[in-house]
Amino acid sequence: MIQLYVMVAVFQTKMLKLRGTNYSEVMDNARRIFREIERKTKRHPYIRSPYFNKEKIFFDLFWSHLHEKKAKERYKRLKYFAAALELLRLNRNPPSSKPNPNKRTEILHRFTGMTKEKEIFYVQVKENTKTHKKYFMSCFPDEKK
Repeated sequence: MIQLYVMVAVFQTKMLKLRGTNYSEVMDNARRIFREIERKTKRHPYIRSPYFNKEKIFFDLFWSHLHEKKAKERYKRLKYFAAALELLRLNRNPPSSKPNPNKRTEILHRFTGMTKEKEIFYVQVKENTKTHKKYFMSCFPDEKK
């Protein structure tokens, strides 16, 4: 059996995890950051990514995907929100990409990042192959500790 390992470059962010001792504090901080992005756009909030040749990455799926999780998991994921945005805005390293097993018209891109506190996290972006639109789906910590 042949195993294939792909080395994915880790992007070092300058951001710390969002501060807060409970979910509501972290959510307030994340919403404050998101409101700044919303103010800059007229319709759907987005950021541009250099890896995707400055194409837009929309937030349409992020909040609904986040609220499907339990409160403890939402708290863990939201702590990496600011670092995930920095990764998407500045990263040029290639992600690990694979077709979505549930839907053939989608590709899932997973970027690897490291916070200023040296904690590994992942950012997942979904790309629709028909429309070529990209959606920020999720950010979450590395569970291998």
